[in-house]
Amino acid sequence: MSTTDSKTEVGSYFISNYPPYSQWTVDALPTVEQTLGSAPKPDTPLGLYLHIPFCRKRCKFCYFKVFTDVKAPEVQRYVDALCSEIEMVSQLPVMGDRPFRFVYFGGGTPSFLSPKQLTALSERLHRHITWDGAEEVTFECEPGTLSETKVKTLRETLGVTRLSLGVENFTDSVLEENGRAHLSKQVYTAWEWIEAANFNNVNIDLISGMVGETWDNWKYNIEKVIELSPESVTIYQMELPFNTVYSKDILGNKIETPVADWPTKRAWVAYAYEELKKVGYSVSSAYTMIKDPNKISFSYRDNLWRGSDLLATGIASFGHAQGVHYQNLPGMEQYLGAIEEGRLPLGRGFQPTEHQMLIREMVLLLKKGVLDVGYFRQKFGVDVIDSWREVWQGYADQGLLSFNDDQVELTMDGLLRADSLLPAFFEPEHQGVRYT
Repeated sequence: MSTTDSKTEVGSYFISNYPPYSQWTVDALPTVEQTLGSAPKPDTPLGLYLHIPFCRKRCKFCYFKVFTDVKAPEVQRYVDALCSEIEMVSQLPVMGDRPFRFVYFGGGTPSFLSPKQLTALSERLHRHITWDGAEEVTFECEPGTLSETKVKTLRETLGVTRLSLGVENFTDSVLEENGRAHLSKQVYTAWEWIEAANFNNVNIDLISGMVGETWDNWKYNIEKVIELSPESVTIYQMELPFNTVYSKDILGNKIETPVADWPTKRAWVAYAYEELKKVGYSVSSAYTMIKDPNKISFSYRDNLWRGSDLLATGIASFGHAQGVHYQNLPGMEQYLGAIEEGRLPLGRGFQPTEHQMLIREMVLLLKKGVLDVGYFRQKFGVDVIDSWREVWQGYADQGLLSFNDDQVELTMDGLLRADSLLPAFFEPEHQGVRYT
């Protein structure tokens, strides 16, 4: 994606790591196993990711590893395997004596599980690990899967501190067109239960550029978000990775892309940010606005972007240990088979160089809108301004950022296209390659 593009083409991507996932290989697994079998580096924060890959429906823009139309025994077999995997992970030397600083239940749809299944999952996990002292326990929810009992279970039994509600849009016709499983009425019903449960941070997700969205619809979405007044609002710009329903239609049936173009999506996000600023929200990243910076921090994001360890559990999930990247097996039978045989379900990995770890942290932290140059001098002994001065200057000339010897700051225009700026910092061999 260039910084001057217009149409939303298949293959656009959101950058969440470096080097690109397409470069990860099976050959790196001995290194991954050696790393997981080693004591941790002192003072490295530790997180846990749990993947619940089930959904009521597959959204037409979804590119995650999810399963729909699953039967109860299949869900139970998966949950059993996940618990067994976490038991194995809890015994790894890389755990050390570290507590989990952050825990993330992602999907799929973690709230697909019933209150009974969630309670049983919590009880089984707590036999091997604890997250009682974690700064942040995040749980992703689809509004139509929630009930009053389930919301209470999340708050009281799982100890969830940050609930992320996948609203995406408040108009039923848009939700239906894009294949969402819920309708707007379910959002409002769930919101009453969520408010009553008194979570520390409730986040609402929106997507700019969904098929069927218009300016009027977008303004209505922002109006509704402001009425609900969540602690944080996350807005993603619709993309078309290769494996979505929409992408297959465009590539296979040669239909015109139905997703709004990039200038429109950016204009919508800019409008949202301006309206949210008017009612007291401030920018936390290229995607997130928060109501009270003194109350809300993002432990998962901030620690992960600074190179913390993240132990990944569940099918196809991504982890990081002492700088080494790894991903679990992506096939359900592969994943379940490995665990049922008593093996960690490792699929592929990558051992980055020190320079690649620097690039990873720099491009991810740049998404926050402000980059502290001194941080990289202290941690890596590198002046990132000198190392990429031509790139910084080129972006400054385009009005996308300003910089000096101490800091880089994205303008609003730069923030709105942050992901498109990042590949310029990649090593030559990783520029222009497929990301996933």
